Amino acid sequence: MGIAKKNLPTIGIDIGGTGIKGIALDTDGVIYAKLSVPTEASRGREAVLLSVEELVGELLERCPTACALGIASAGRINALSGEVVYATDNLPGWTGLRLAEWAGLRFGLPVAVDNDANAALFGEWRLGAAQGLSSAVMLTLGTGVGGANMESGRLLHGAGWSGGEWGHAVLVPGGLPCNCGRRGCAEQYLSGAALMRSAEAAFERASLSPAELLQAFSTGEARAAETLREYTSLLAVFAANLKAGFDPEAILLGGGAAASLEIWRPLLEQALAAEGAAGLRVLQAQLGNQAGCIGAAFMAADLAQAITGNKEEESA
Repeated sequence: MGIAKKNLPTIGIDIGGTGIKGIALDTDGVIYAKLSVPTEASRGREAVLLSVEELVGELLERCPTACALGIASAGRINALSGEVVYATDNLPGWTGLRLAEWAGLRFGLPVAVDNDANAALFGEWRLGAAQGLSSAVMLTLGTGVGGANMESGRLLHGAGWSGGEWGHAVLVPGGLPCNCGRRGCAEQYLSGAALMRSAEAAFERASLSPAELLQAFSTGEARAAETLREYTSLLAVFAANLKAGFDPEAILLGGGAAASLEIWRPLLEQALAAEGAAGLRVLQAQLGNQAGCIGAAFMAADLAQAITGNKEEESA
């Protein structure tokens, strides 16, 4: 396997249910190449792996000096072995896949693998909104709700590699059924999809776009204001619980719903104050949908540097 030299670029891949994103960058954040392809998970595991292989191959052609590969994947990931412990049917056949072993054999590079939300927080810590923080919790408010935890600059994976699965922590006991089998999970109330379901119900419309909701809110429309007030009230309850349990320096919000944070931040601040969490820092994630592959690339850089350090110690 290749041995890292100071600040050689690395490749980061983010495998999601709908898309695969890739980037080549160095630890100064200089980007050498960016690519993306559809996941097409319905074609099965081998087809997805072929897409990953082609994407990495093209990134290596554009950046042949890349010294390591990082992979962020949906699912529960053993970050030590690089194995997928569990994945939903969004990635059929993914459970049990030895992803690091597969990639190492294909590309002959050191390979780091982790969960996509963990990688996103790591990316934000190295290059985004969480720079300079020692402890942070991240919530990704997209189609579902993902999360990650960091303490003293280290990701907290949990005993079974499911640390940060905040979307399936119960927010409303006995509430809406969730696809995980529980009721009242945070995902059913705090995801971007949940917000829009509430908005459509309030406006009695079968379809409403986020832009339409925000436009209505900006003009003082009562239904839009009430929808966002209810949403931020629940988000504040959840954030206050995270503060009580983890006491992080900040909570980062990413995902589609968080893209409009600055518009409804005053409502969130009011709700946090009502929950006794007025001093809690809530930061908007900065790296967007590139956070996962950026974080994966930095994980790869750390792995390559560790290998270099070990080699230097052995030769000393």
